[in-house]
Amino acid sequence: MKCPRILIAGTSSGSGKTTAVCALLTLLKERGAGVSALKCGPDYIDPMFHQAVLGVPSANLDPFFCSESLLRSTLAAHAGAGITVIEGVMGYYDGTGKSGTENSTYSVARATGSPVVLVVNGHGSSTSALAVIEGFAGFAPDSGIRGVIFNNVAPGTYESLKRLTVRRFGDKILPLGYIPKLPEECLFKSRHLGLVTPEEASGIARGLGTLSRLCQDTLDVESVVSLAASAPDLEPETPCLPKLPPVTLAVARDAAFSFVYADTLRLFEELGAEIKYFSPLANEPVPEGAAGLYLPGGYPELYADILEKNRRAAESVRRTVLSGRPTVAECGGFQYLGQRLDGHEMCGVLPHESADTGHLVRFGYVTLTAKLPGLFGEAGIRLAAHEFHYYDSTENGGGFTARKVNGSSWDCAVYTDTLYAGYPHLYLPASVPAAESFLKKCVKFKERAKCL
Repeated sequence: MKCPRILIAGTSSGSGKTTAVCALLTLLKERGAGVSALKCGPDYIDPMFHQAVLGVPSANLDPFFCSESLLRSTLAAHAGAGITVIEGVMGYYDGTGKSGTENSTYSVARATGSPVVLVVNGHGSSTSALAVIEGFAGFAPDSGIRGVIFNNVAPGTYESLKRLTVRRFGDKILPLGYIPKLPEECLFKSRHLGLVTPEEASGIARGLGTLSRLCQDTLDVESVVSLAASAPDLEPETPCLPKLPPVTLAVARDAAFSFVYADTLRLFEELGAEIKYFSPLANEPVPEGAAGLYLPGGYPELYADILEKNRRAAESVRRTVLSGRPTVAECGGFQYLGQRLDGHEMCGVLPHESADTGHLVRFGYVTLTAKLPGLFGEAGIRLAAHEFHYYDSTENGGGFTARKVNGSSWDCAVYTDTLYAGYPHLYLPASVPAAESFLKKCVKFKERAKCL
């Protein structure tokens, strides 16, 4: 299938790739081009920017979670009729494993055959920036780097860099423009878990408008479009999914519970679930008729005082879980099921209390192995997951063994026939049998409830 696409990579975190992606998506939208976006890695917040702020569909491409085949089929599923812009993560080659490049942006580019545009921070340098480009392009013979955008440079500096780039690389690596030094309103602020969420970013729309105005004459959008069109055809494999009896799944969705993979929800729907959203922050109860519950992660610690006051929502969640409705609660959702969060009363389903440790806890990709049969299937089932949190709890469960790539391991998650509750975030499209088992148990609960 035809799939014009471009992957925006950085030399490191903070090189300006998010700014470049936001500028390109905004400019492409203003030109009337159909555009969609994807994010490399397990990040939740950049896809929220793509979708909520820029108004373009978005999802994740993560090679730790997905086989190369699943990466291509995910890309194909989200690609629209126009251009797909893929945002990289960290530095282009930064990854895991013995080579150090496994699960990197580079591995996504290779698996999907996407032309790569490298964002280089040119502040404080001139010709040396070309050495950076040459080093990245030559580090791997199949680097896929076809273009460069210079960040944080003046017009005169860019003209010099453009001339030198053409002289050095010819048509192998194209200069595609630059991002000038930006005013404060265009700089995306960060905090302990990355960029702030769109709901909290004051003036973000105004900032994006300024960004597009500043970059409309500095980025070569026409050449970006041409480079995207040169991408080879995709040959995705369409997964064959079972169709389960219809069932309603309640999903918490608001500023406190916003860390959810779009493809996990899409998988639930493709398997036969109807999703009904509710907001604990708005003191909404679990929707009537729901036979299952999903409490994703997010920022409940920022709203702990509100969640404590919203007893209607908390009691509804408590009754839902204790009734035996199948429930998945990840990270922030797990904290919400506990007794207290930073001293604020939560749902009280589980005995733990949660508080800030002041540092990252058990950070990174993990593979979970179930010790016992439970919500996701038989003992021994393996799930790809990741942890990213500063908070920890007094009791984190022991239903799974979590193991990192470096071999370190620990026990985690409260796990029963009707409950998964723990810090690891799951990407269920990579574990379809686990998602199927969860929804089958929801169907059984629905059928049993009808008989009562």
